[in-house]
Amino acid sequence: MQDDARHGLEMEPEEMLSLAGKAAEVLVDRTKALGNDRPWEGEFRAVLDEQFGGSPPEQGRPAMDVLEQAVRDILPFATRLDHPRCFGFVPTSPTWPGVVADFLCAGFNLNVATWLTASGASQLELVVVDWMRNWIGYPETAGGMLTSGGSAAIMEALVTARDAAGNPQIPSVYMSDRSHSALKKAAVIVGVRRENIRVVSSDDDYRMDMPELRRMVSEDRARGLHPIVVCANAGTASTGAIDPLGPMADFCADESIWLHVDAAYGGFALVTERGKELLRGIERADSINLDAHKWFFQPYEAGALLVKDLKHLETTFAMGHDVLQDTIWGANHPNMSDRGLQLSRAARALKIWMSVQTFGMEKFRDAVRNGLELAQRAAQYIESSAALELTHKVTLGIVCFRFNSSRGDDERMLEEINRKVLAEIFWSEHAFFSSTSLKGKFTLRICIVNHSTTWEDVKSTLDLVARLGHEASKK
Repeated sequence: MQDDARHGLEMEPEEMLSLAGKAAEVLVDRTKALGNDRPWEGEFRAVLDEQFGGSPPEQGRPAMDVLEQAVRDILPFATRLDHPRCFGFVPTSPTWPGVVADFLCAGFNLNVATWLTASGASQLELVVVDWMRNWIGYPETAGGMLTSGGSAAIMEALVTARDAAGNPQIPSVYMSDRSHSALKKAAVIVGVRRENIRVVSSDDDYRMDMPELRRMVSEDRARGLHPIVVCANAGTASTGAIDPLGPMADFCADESIWLHVDAAYGGFALVTERGKELLRGIERADSINLDAHKWFFQPYEAGALLVKDLKHLETTFAMGHDVLQDTIWGANHPNMSDRGLQLSRAARALKIWMSVQTFGMEKFRDAVRNGLELAQRAAQYIESSAALELTHKVTLGIVCFRFNSSRGDDERMLEEINRKVLAEIFWSEHAFFSSTSLKGKFTLRICIVNHSTTWEDVKSTLDLVARLGHEASKK
């Protein structure tokens, strides 16, 4: 047995600096060239498996060679979510301080499980969560934590709602037909039978139909179900529609049902005056999830869960263990692991804090406002176009539209043409976006949340759709 504590997994300082410097150089060069690159690159699994399949090597090779292979053969095969003309799904464009913060947190090897393991990062998480509390308009009793994203936050919110309802034997949950699949998945995880995951119809504006919700809850109570949570949308992923938050809060208060708001996409619009107006009533929810890795320009992963009364989270998730008995620091020194599922937790607050400290909130408000304004301008441009049709009014930063130069109503033909357009877009070198379905109508969709996107990026993409649509309609 060797006496030397080094077992071959260390590097000399010069080599560490060289490797880190090369990685930083690669990322900066990528950012500079991003607008001139294609927004999406993919490869078939068989091709990638041929390159990377097999057993791990017994002997290593120079780290610089490994890095160069990763940069050349692995990392480029992805959707470039920070590309200024990437409008698919809900993209993001992280700030450079946010990227550097994640590098620092990995290097410092932080685990924000308890105050003992990471007091500085724990305090910073409290600070960042309190920023969000103020943007929402929650009282001082509110609090929460940062999560990997919306899926984890929603699951933890539903567990908390179930506990607050007394863990009924036959629970039911309610969400609209425009709600994200993460809500259904979370309901299954917390023990709601699939037939008791109640999907409420949306109205013509794709907002939850309140009379339908009232009817379903009343009927479900009559047949022995126990409603534990109603889930509202603060910006659906399909259209950006916002459910009637005020009336839903009134209903849940009258019925003693927990109200959860999924604000993963739209929540950070709250930092603008327009967003506050659109999301009025969100502060009445019992719990809210937001994703800073969407409209607050952070690297993945950066979700958040806030509850109006922090005691609900800690009552649900704080569970002692003898191996953790030395981590109790006393009042005002919370262990973040007592607020959710994870014990081992990444330091997610530093990237948000460093980004805001570097640029200031004025710049962040401008960046969010840019997405709101570009979406409205895109809607106006579509409505003035002879080739394009707006399929839903714009609320936040999502624009739903399609090619329809004939203004016809042959849905089968229109779907065929627009599917061809989307297929061409996937392989184009100019832009990337995705589609959705609005009450059975196939619809193209762009989501504008990138702080570097310009009107020319949006306009050129819409013009490309019009051109591809004309070409497809002639075939």
